[in-house]
Amino acid sequence: MPRTRAATLTALALSALLLSACGASVRPQDDTPQPQGYPVTVTNCGRELTFDRAPERVVAYDSGIVETVFALGLTDRLAGYVMAASKNNDIEGSPWKAEYERAPRLGVDRISKESILEAGADFVYAGWNYGFSEDRGLTPAHLDELGVRSYVLSESCRNGVGTTSRGTMPPLEALYTDLRNLGRIFGVPERAERLVAEYQEVVRQAEASVPADRPRPRVFLYDSGTDKPFTGGKYAASNEIITRGGGDDVMSGVLDSWTTVTWESVVEANPDVIVINDYDVPSAEDKIRFLETYPPLAQVPAVKNGRFLVLPYAALVQGPRNPAAIRTVADYLNGL
Repeated sequence: MPRTRAATLTALALSALLLSACGASVRPQDDTPQPQGYPVTVTNCGRELTFDRAPERVVAYDSGIVETVFALGLTDRLAGYVMAASKNNDIEGSPWKAEYERAPRLGVDRISKESILEAGADFVYAGWNYGFSEDRGLTPAHLDELGVRSYVLSESCRNGVGTTSRGTMPPLEALYTDLRNLGRIFGVPERAERLVAEYQEVVRQAEASVPADRPRPRVFLYDSGTDKPFTGGKYAASNEIITRGGGDDVMSGVLDSWTTVTWESVVEANPDVIVINDYDVPSAEDKIRFLETYPPLAQVPAVKNGRFLVLPYAALVQGPRNPAAIRTVADYLNGL
């Protein structure tokens, strides 16, 4: 999509940054009548957010977040998205590929204040470690100073275990919470409820397909890492994708969403199956090759028996592909 207002918006961005440095608010005054159904107030990561009207220009970061915007039918409100080049496969295999093609891609690295302001955004949907970072000076508080509202991905809400641990609710509850909250914020609550009901039915059918008397295979989610593995803990979407699909997530005791563990803990857990998080480099094939040749894992059943299930990144982080991923896991485990 061409940006005919680039010069004007750049000037506005510089003005906004200068004003914020002086502690001034840049949120414009709006005297138009309040739309029907507003104001609405939602709770997000412990904060109450009140909206007098639906945001009109959204910037979103990362595939699960962007696809939530698409699923809610809000493509026309998407001023742009930022997604790392390593997630290009998510776009190619997405049920919303046509929507991606309609929306402007603002960058292939990290989201920034500059890209947000240049897009003329009035709302940012991102998360902690999904775009928001104190180290880079991009947080909901920083955006508030610039007059830009924001919403934090519920999977990434900080839980007080240490300084950066994330996750405060079961992953599917986080997905449904965000769908309902965003549905209210954008004035599409009925669509949000239809999506929740649809996803709940997919999950119900997947769970019903799992034989009640079948032992639950132990499953480890491998994202990346050679010295130490990066994986999903109790509050990552991968946890319920595994458990609702009939498996036993061996990292359920880790009180975080996405984090690093030790190879010793993986060996001790002795998984029967390893789920591979597939995105760009290294490829899923390279990850499997590493696991098959890493000596400490040689006697782990998943490796000995070649039981690797590859799923795309967008299916394993919080987003609208989660329910279908549960069905995929259930079908795979049922076939063992």
